[in-house]
Amino acid sequence: MSAAVATLRRSPLLAVACGIVVFQVAVALLAPWLGFQDPFAQVVANRLKGPNATNLLGTDQLGRDVLARIVWGYRTSLFTCTISVGIALVIGGTIGILSAYLGGWWDRITMRLMDVVFAFPILLLAIGVIAVLGPNAWSAAIAIAVVYTPIFARLLRGPALVICESEYVAGARAVGAGGARIVLSHILPNLVSIVLVQTSLLLSAAILVEASLSFLGLGAQPPTPSLGLMLSEGRNFLRLAPWPGIFAGLAILFLSFGFNLLGDALRDTLDPRLRAAS
Repeated sequence: MSAAVATLRRSPLLAVACGIVVFQVAVALLAPWLGFQDPFAQVVANRLKGPNATNLLGTDQLGRDVLARIVWGYRTSLFTCTISVGIALVIGGTIGILSAYLGGWWDRITMRLMDVVFAFPILLLAIGVIAVLGPNAWSAAIAIAVVYTPIFARLLRGPALVICESEYVAGARAVGAGGARIVLSHILPNLVSIVLVQTSLLLSAAILVEASLSFLGLGAQPPTPSLGLMLSEGRNFLRLAPWPGIFAGLAILFLSFGFNLLGDALRDTLDPRLRAAS
């Protein structure tokens, strides 16, 4: 704990990024107990009301509180993106590390398969996966996981190749250490900083992909609150009542910005070359 506090003190940018991310995650997780209005409650008489004392960010076309739906939309986005990036990290990271360690035919076959998947445009591949599974939040999570698996595989394979050629890995092999022990005790711990940085950056990108899928009606389905769906619904009323669309768009921007800033701050803090330069 003391080491973490010292690191935050040395890096104000990291402290700000952690504060933004922790605040957003805490609000999303604690939403049911923070006194927000029911995000599903429809008050037809209050349709498209502007921001006021009762509805701080106004209401949408069905009279639902925009602030409450944004907070619950945070829950949907964070759940979908965390699941998808977690799956991609486990599968893609495993493929990348094993390709670097085993080499040979395994490396050639798996990396060519990853190249094939990576060749598809991200959004089109995600839409294709959802077309097979059907539109819902879980399908969106699986689609994003499929899209990001080759990214993690390629990102971790390069550093893992360097580590596999290091002297301490050669020494571990010389004393008879098994492959599992070498991977878990020598290769994986040296990839932690890369995993943290790339996971934060890809979470930021995954939030935009999830919002894009929801905007197209391929993510979470109504009445489940979703930031992309709110933006899609709000665009039809931009001239009459722009606040639902504007605030939903700003919420997506703020959520993605937090994780993107965290990834940049982690990279600046954990990269020894950048620390030496500063």
